[in-house]
Amino acid sequence: MLKKYLVFFVVCMSIGSASAAKDKDSIQIKGSDTMVNLGQAWAEKYMEVNPKEFIAVTGGGSGTGFSSLISGTCDIAMSSRDIKQKEIDLARQKGIEPNEIKAGLDGLAVVVNPFNPVDRLTMDQLAGIFTGKISNWKELGGRDEKIVILSREVNSGTHVYFKEHVLRKNDPGGREEFSPGALMLSSSQAIADEVAGNPAAIGYYGMGYVSKKQKAVAVAKDGQSEYVPPLIENVVSGAYPISRPLFLYTNGVPQGIVKDFVDFALSEEGQGIVLKTDFVPINK
Repeated sequence: MLKKYLVFFVVCMSIGSASAAKDKDSIQIKGSDTMVNLGQAWAEKYMEVNPKEFIAVTGGGSGTGFSSLISGTCDIAMSSRDIKQKEIDLARQKGIEPNEIKAGLDGLAVVVNPFNPVDRLTMDQLAGIFTGKISNWKELGGRDEKIVILSREVNSGTHVYFKEHVLRKNDPGGREEFSPGALMLSSSQAIADEVAGNPAAIGYYGMGYVSKKQKAVAVAKDGQSEYVPPLIENVVSGAYPISRPLFLYTNGVPQGIVKDFVDFALSEEGQGIVLKTDFVPINK
């Protein structure tokens, strides 16, 4: 009798799950802290038009987004980096097929305190600072102060991108790492707040987080190149040397409400929100 009951229970649960999937009216979005404000802005506008549907958006880093997608605890992962092969392999082992959707572009701003006289740096100088080879602002024309290095933590797509693109200069065989003295902070906002209150600090994050409390430095590819500020037009033209795509990842081709939301994010209205949150639309 117990065995028959268990079989009946499992069958009912399966039917209920299929019905829930068909009638799903909410989705969970997790991942990139760089994209969390953008994701929330998309969600708010989407829910205005679709009041019976609910979109929950949380950060935690690109790695967290992928982990949640793989474990089935989110419907969409936001990421500021490409998915790694090992993440794809793990996902497929669990029956998840990551589907990549480019949703915008971002320029990574390098920021210092507004009272710091340094306002331009080359890519080599940035690599020197963040690996710890350059340790005092006077080496860069600034005050005689020890440089306070701020970084996103290792789970962040922003951390991974900055390490691979700036520290390792896109060299697949590069082994450069952040200085052991770098302070690893949990969010872009945490870096912004620390830079605002610390004249010796330097950090990096998506340019959408820059406010009057921080100063974004102009960056040059090398000593002979033009110093370019992190502005939308410079990301679009490719002149700004630290820029990257922003992604949404789903399990396979989006269906139902997930497809509706992705379609909205890629629509003219959704891409207008990308621009309003200081990112770059994919159709610019």
